[in-house]
Amino acid sequence: MSQTTAGGLLLCRAEPLAARPAAHILRERLLLAPAGEWSVLVPEAEPWLGGAESVAEVLAGWGAAVALSSNWPVLSLWWEEGRTGFVLSSGFRRSAAYEWDAAGRPHGEPDPDTMRVLAARLGLDPVLDLEELERLTRPDAAADGESRLLGVVALLARAGLALPAGLHPGEPADRLREAARVAPAAERVEWAGWRDTVRAELAVVEDSPLGPWLRGPKARLAGAAQLAAGAPLMMWAARRRSPGWLAAGAVLVTHGAAALAYDRARRRA
Repeated sequence: MSQTTAGGLLLCRAEPLAARPAAHILRERLLLAPAGEWSVLVPEAEPWLGGAESVAEVLAGWGAAVALSSNWPVLSLWWEEGRTGFVLSSGFRRSAAYEWDAAGRPHGEPDPDTMRVLAARLGLDPVLDLEELERLTRPDAAADGESRLLGVVALLARAGLALPAGLHPGEPADRLREAARVAPAAERVEWAGWRDTVRAELAVVEDSPLGPWLRGPKARLAGAAQLAAGAPLMMWAARRRSPGWLAAGAVLVTHGAAALAYDRARRRA
């Protein structure tokens, strides 16, 4: 690997429809493409060139932000100045990271449980796949940093990852961008303000199994039922001077009114 090569990828354990709203949180220009049962995010900008943070720090921060706004893990792959590594982010759980030097040797003092955590959180085989991952941490005269990261990607294929052509560790950032732009079903993700971001997130929920409870007959029925139950409960609680039941009734009324208002607004839209 060239000593000047730098690049990175964000691998999301979700389809693009679900990954898109979370990617908006970064407020960066990104390219999003399907990668089998996963999605891949490629930065269009180059924050690691001339910035105070390294590419490893930037990609790790982005991965953590996306994971915090979703319920699926994000694997940040990075490479720069002969080093390679990954950071696995999963919501509010502690991230797991590993790094190799140019000769494929573990760099620094990596956590010995990192590969076990990686296998568990990504649903890999706890025996066979974990054994392959742990082999990537052992001495190998024929290995280098790039081949170690390629080994991780190859194992993830067993979990449904299929990167588009040209998107693999070791490529410089400009080649990654070009490959992402021509990848099948690729799209550009740009920050468009909080209103559009919220709308995009709601669209994802509406397309999920919860969608019928957000808009449509079921949503209207649920909203009306909450109003019908909440209003009498508030009146009863007021007569009994029961603040606890009064609060419960208020919550029901608020949720019911909000559900009906949202359904009505969406029908008008």
